[in-house]
Amino acid sequence: MTALPDYLEPLGDGIYAIDTGFQRPRFDAAYLMVEAGRACFIDTGTNHAVPRLLGALQALGLGPEAVDHVIPTHVHLDHAGGVGLLMQSLPQARVLVHPRGARHLIDPRMLYAGALAVYGQEEMDRSYGQVIGVDAERVSTSEDGMVLHLAGRPLRLIDTPGHARHHHCIWDERSSGWFTGDTFGISFREFDLPGRTAFLFPTATPVQFEPGPLRESVQRLLQSQPQCMYLTHYGRVTEVPALADEFLLQLQQMEAMGAELRHAPDRHEALKAALRRMYAERLRATGRQGDDAELDLLKLDVELNAQGMAVWLDRSKEGA
Repeated sequence: MTALPDYLEPLGDGIYAIDTGFQRPRFDAAYLMVEAGRACFIDTGTNHAVPRLLGALQALGLGPEAVDHVIPTHVHLDHAGGVGLLMQSLPQARVLVHPRGARHLIDPRMLYAGALAVYGQEEMDRSYGQVIGVDAERVSTSEDGMVLHLAGRPLRLIDTPGHARHHHCIWDERSSGWFTGDTFGISFREFDLPGRTAFLFPTATPVQFEPGPLRESVQRLLQSQPQCMYLTHYGRVTEVPALADEFLLQLQQMEAMGAELRHAPDRHEALKAALRRMYAERLRATGRQGDDAELDLLKLDVELNAQGMAVWLDRSKEGA
């Protein structure tokens, strides 16, 4: 058997993680599910990931015509920026997106402008390229609780706001796992330690972070008693109850720091400093160092989470 490319990781149950190459190795994943010769992508990464997605099909002996579904968990560009370009190579596929996100995949100009406001033109050019729309007739929208089948394999979708209002998660009964996008947070493999539970933290990336709905979404995911979670950032994680406890603890701490710093002078820097302190504390509490080298890996997340928390604080009512 020909060796798989180094960006393609088999996870069992016909599921493969594809390292999209975004930002750094093992930072951003797309998932490929294969069942009875048919295929489905869950999240795509950016335009720059498309050659890897098509290469993954080829490495597994599948043609582009084998793909029936492309399912972005939500329409943030690190998850769905490559959908339009990918669809140009998949003649049989349809896109299934949260109803709040469909218009942004069909006409991505507003989505692009929103990301441009966060990242700036230089970063947009480097990391995302020109975002391409999808023909409206090839786009379907999910409903809470709906079941989609891949060659008879059931995939259940539920509405999971909190990180974004256009977010859904996908339940795969075969593997007892959720494809969580950003709803169940971020877990970088650089923090993995032998015999230790993975390190995980919530993401408040602008502009629709809402702690209350996010807590409810995570609790809803847990009702299925999942054995694993497939995170976009990054990969398959197990020990779900322990990770959920850590996630909910940090979410509570983020709410508390938001309440404390709502009116702080230079609030953005104050939020960044508070987030760094929280991550250092939680890293040490879970057996890591919590030193500058580890915190440097979280530099981008600190910046984006501070921005997202500020939007949440400005949107919420005084004292909420």
